[in-house]
Amino acid sequence: MEAIRQIVKVKNHKISITLPENFNASEVEVIIFPKNQETYSIPNWQIDKVRERTEAYLNETSIGQNFDDAMKEIEDEV
Repeated sequence: MEAIRQIVKVKNHKISITLPENFNASEVEVIIFPKNQETYSIPNWQIDKVRERTEAYLNETSIGQNFDDAMKEIEDEV
């Protein structure tokens, strides 16, 4: 399935969406949400921590944890 996400302007309670040439569906489902006006700020300490962890993983991929094992570990702590 191909999904297309666009931010479009509403004019007179109407919108217009132009589909790519290679989009060949004869019927589509449209879901409309108001655009979120909020902006989010990620703290620098969190950005630094993600970069640190990413660099550590790229240097030694064996430190990565299996998703199911990680979820089990979290469930066991709860």
